[in-house]
Amino acid sequence: MLYWLLYLKLFHYFPPFRIFRYLTFRTAFASLTALFTGLIVGPLVIGRLREFQIGQYIREEGPKAHQKKAGTPTMGGLLIAISIIVPTLLWADLSNRFVWVAVGATAAFAAIGFADDYIKVVHRRNLGLTGKAKLGLQILTSILVAVALIAMQARGMYSTKLLVPFFKQFRPDLVIESLERNPHLWPLAFIPFIIFVVLVIVGSSNAVNLTDGLDGLAIGCTVIAAGALAVLTYVSGHATFAAYLELQRMPQVGELTIFCGAMVGAAIGFLWYNAHPAEVFMGDVGSLALGGAIGTVAVMIKQELLLPFIGGIFVIEAVSVILQVASYKLRKKRIFKMAPLHHHFELLGWSESKIIVRFWIASLVFALFALTTLKLR
Repeated sequence: MLYWLLYLKLFHYFPPFRIFRYLTFRTAFASLTALFTGLIVGPLVIGRLREFQIGQYIREEGPKAHQKKAGTPTMGGLLIAISIIVPTLLWADLSNRFVWVAVGATAAFAAIGFADDYIKVVHRRNLGLTGKAKLGLQILTSILVAVALIAMQARGMYSTKLLVPFFKQFRPDLVIESLERNPHLWPLAFIPFIIFVVLVIVGSSNAVNLTDGLDGLAIGCTVIAAGALAVLTYVSGHATFAAYLELQRMPQVGELTIFCGAMVGAAIGFLWYNAHPAEVFMGDVGSLALGGAIGTVAVMIKQELLLPFIGGIFVIEAVSVILQVASYKLRKKRIFKMAPLHHHFELLGWSESKIIVRFWIASLVFALFALTTLKLR
């Protein structure tokens, strides 16, 4: 909106407004707008949540230290969603289709999380949407993202080929070429691509959701992951950097840097109130939205295979739950004292603050490793 007004409309009357054409400038302002939106609106949102008695319910089988957090306002993820979407709409080029896909996916996952949180609050228990309903809505949203990307591929704006870390020339296509040429069977050609997109986005959304168990843990890791994505997005859309790093250049993808910058700012703004001891929890409305946004951006910039490193802690937390469930069902034995993994360390006697900071450090190491792979091809 501001890009359209200040640059496209007023630039000819006031030449200094040319600065608004630069992606880095608008990304910085989107990040700052998101940050200050969170800081300024945060107390109002927290106060309103307290007023409506929207408090978190703590499961009894968890660490006993968490029981004192019962009643802390939840659904603070509404603040995160607003702080991401509004600055993006203000500073991004709204004629860019990738921006709308990212904003739409974030809003859709936030809506799923909101429904889940709202049911928990109404019924005053720690169970919201059924697992099948939540997963079904996540899959549906991811399929819509995949369909939008397929439509952009038809216009030459996107590619369904994978970029494989450490390999320059190996770029497998997720579309079945023989079926794509058949006028009757061409829709079937995109099934592998759609399945892959669903796995990435749904997996990312649920991984962040599982990580959100300690004050500031998930949102701190999000700051790091979103920052890494901002770098990857910028170089993917930049002609010189993309050529130097031998990446597939997608010019319009660069505009997503603004979205990633807004995510960084929104996460920092929320961390101000979510740091231990937390004044507000993000709830599913925040964790599902953030995970969905991270997964969607990774798919659009063709860095899906780097996502396990960009969001390394999220992946480890999700894998710990999978291994725990599988081990108990197959062997009737638990691998960890409790899953997700952060609860295991709590039961080992680590303090909450120590777990959070150490997980942040690990997240930063993973993200830096992901960035180093750009030239190791």
